[in-house]
Order: sequence, then structure tokens, then C-alpha cells
Amino acid sequence: MEKNSKKISPNKTPIPEQEPAKRRSNFLEVALGYAPELAMKEASRCLQCKQPLCVKGCPVSVPIPQFIRAIKEGDFKKAIDLIKTASFLPAVCGRVCPQEDQCEKYCTLGKKCEPVAIGRLERFAADHAMQTSENGRPEMVGHTGKKVAIVGSGPSGLACAFDLARLGHSVTIFEALHEAGGVLMYGIPEFRLPKEIVAREIELLKDMGVEIITNAVIGKLITIDEIMEQFDACFIGTGAGLPKFMNIEGENLNGVYSANEFLTRVNLMRAYEFPEYDTPIKKGQRVAVIGGGNVAMDSVRTALRLGAKEATIIYRRSENEMPARKEEIHHAKEEGICFELLTNPVRIIGENGWVKAIECVRMDLCEPDESGRSRPVCKAGSEFQIPVDVVIVAIGTGPNPLVPRSTLELALNACGYIVADEGTGRTSREGVFAGGDIVTGAATVILAMGAGRKAAKAINEYLMCE
Repeated sequence: MEKNSKKISPNKTPIPEQEPAKRRSNFLEVALGYAPELAMKEASRCLQCKQPLCVKGCPVSVPIPQFIRAIKEGDFKKAIDLIKTASFLPAVCGRVCPQEDQCEKYCTLGKKCEPVAIGRLERFAADHAMQTSENGRPEMVGHTGKKVAIVGSGPSGLACAFDLARLGHSVTIFEALHEAGGVLMYGIPEFRLPKEIVAREIELLKDMGVEIITNAVIGKLITIDEIMEQFDACFIGTGAGLPKFMNIEGENLNGVYSANEFLTRVNLMRAYEFPEYDTPIKKGQRVAVIGGGNVAMDSVRTALRLGAKEATIIYRRSENEMPARKEEIHHAKEEGICFELLTNPVRIIGENGWVKAIECVRMDLCEPDESGRSRPVCKAGSEFQIPVDVVIVAIGTGPNPLVPRSTLELALNACGYIVADEGTGRTSREGVFAGGDIVTGAATVILAMGAGRKAAKAINEYLMCE
């Protein structure tokens, strides 16, 4: 490394972005992606380690050095083919996955310099394949005659369906909403993940023979028990979409949203395409978002783009403890988002049934709590008010209870998540597997995909041993 490091740029190749002043009023992508020459330049920074630690940091074990070498050599078709051996959604993962905490965290170059921009290169390979129509159907084996039901079309369900279809099984996806894609469609804003990209990947699944049934609320329309009378196996990937609230005064006022509802209305009801779509959503002038994660960042930046004059993050710890990606925090600051840190809401104040202000207190940080982060403690007599007309609560989610509670002999843990084997996704119910957020709690897209792939492997073994 010492010999080669002199020839390698210490910094990542910058990725072109929209100017903050322009992007804060539109829903177009912030990061514009690498052109081929920029991608090849960044790919040349890879050390091509014989024992690549970056792969160990990837939940789906993408062959990272190999696809980066292909980009360096200008063989972009080979690059996407290599990625697709492990990841069904590279255009998605290249945009929204926290590479800084996964593959790039373990990059050998990153010990002395900035790590290789693995996520940006993955996105480039996927985008180039889509632009050149090289995102074709993968090689598939003959039909096995086995039928598998997938409940939920989020990242775990889509990844599971892809692998099972490729192995020759007949796959049917049941989706509760009117568009497939789960959190990829309703939870992540257009400026971070264009819906067209998700739709293209879903079309690829359909081309592979996967049937997708929308508006199918499992637990109401049909139960898992009834599904198992028609299918040989079932995978549950319903996610963790039950919003949590603070249980403070005023949360029932008009103008208070959960982040889940707010983002779903904007994304699935296309508020970002106003006036073509007149979405029933209150577009506040002064918006406060409670929380410090990626969902909070998505919500506050979306509110800004909908026309808010002031959009504020309220978070009870400091910036160092914020779980959101550093990149998202940086972009939010560039766009003029206000940050009220070390601040905790205590009540929402209304007038004539509508939000008028939010009352908060200042916080001090003390010794770490069970999460390992510094514990916030209220400062006596520090109450103050922020004038707002919309409040969005983004403090986390819980398991969607409909499927677990309506399924016989399905073991749940104390928090209501499905108990499933980490390596296989097997549940307590014969022939029923589960993975993603409904098992682990809210996590990342790539971790959910990894769970879907593990379950697909176990389901295939289960079916072929019958």
C-alpha cells in the first residue's frame, strides 16, 4: 500500500450535485451521479486487496473489488453483471445504503485516506446499465412446480422473490398498497430515490414471471393460514411501519403527522408533482420535525420542498449522536434546514383544533444509556416555544401487527416482532419464513435485502427436500 498510495488520490472523486439554492425547491435528485470518466477515475483508487474487508462489510457480499476493476477497465456491462450476482437492487443501494457504516467503513484505503466511493460506483454501474438497456433478465433455471407467496414488496420481499424466481419457483407477491415497492416507494423521497428506478426493478421481476397482487391486505383479505393452503411456502416481509408517538399533549391536533403518513402521502399520492397531482396534505409554512434519523431528514427536507418557509429539526441529543447519515445532515444544512439540538418537545399547542406552536425544553447530556449514547436530561426552567403550523413525528416505528396477530402458531417476541432464525428466516410455523424489519426492527435497505436472500436460499432448500 505504501508504494501505491503515492499514486492514489487521497480523496474521493467528487460527485456532481444540484446547487442547494436550486434543489431546495424541487424534487429532482440531489446527487447527479458519476459520468463514465469520473467513475473510472474513482475506480482507479481501489487497491484490489487480496483479502477485501469491504466485502465482509456488505450484508449481501457484493464482489466489490471485481466490479470496481471492471469499471476501471471500462467494462461496465461486466461490472453490473458482477453486482447482480449478489444484489437485486444496485441502483437503490447505491443511493440510499449507509456505505460509510458498511462496505466503505472497512475499506483498506480508508485507513489513511478517504475510502473508495463504493456506493457511488455501484450506482454508476446500475444507472449505466439502465441507460444502455443492459439491465436484462438474469439466467433462470427450469420451473420446479413449487409455489411461494411473498407478503410485502419492500426490499426483503423483492430480494427474496428475485432469488426464488431465478431458481425456477413460481412466485406471487402480495402488497397492501396500490403500488409495489414498500418503503422504497412510500418512505424514501423522490430527491433521494426516484420512483422510476424502483419501478424498473419491479418490471424486471415481472419479466421473470413474478406475479404482483396490489391492494392485498394480508390479515384482512386473506390470512397466512389460507395462503398456506394454496402455496408450498411463504415469506413475510411486512416491515416495521407502525408509527410511534411521544404521547405528549396536542399530538391529536390537526397538522400533526407521523413521518410514515407524511412521506406516504407525498410519495404514493405524488405531492411532489403538484399541480398535476393535488395531494390532500397540509403544506406548512413553519414545519417542525421531531427526530434525528434518516426518516426525520427525509421529512424535513420534503417539507422544505413543499414550500415551507422554515423547516426545523428538533432533536434531544447533539449532532454527534444523530443516527442520520452524515451526508443527509450535510445536505440538510446546505438547504437551510434549522437544527434545534439538545431540545425536547413537551407539548404541542393548538388553536381552533390546529397546530399553533410547539413547546420544548433544553437538554443536557449525561452518562450513556442502554443504547450507548449520552443520556439527555431536561434543564429545569428552560421551556420555550417555537411557532409552527405542522409537526411531523419521526421517532421510530414498530412492527406492523396485522399479519403476526392473524397468523396461528407464529411466535412473536415481547415487542411484537416475528421470531425467525437469523441465518434462514425460519419461523415457528412450518413452511413460513420471515425477514427484514418485521424481524429485526427498523434497519437498512441492504440488511433487509440480505435477510430476503438468506430466506430465499432456505426456502429453496426446504422446497427441494420435500
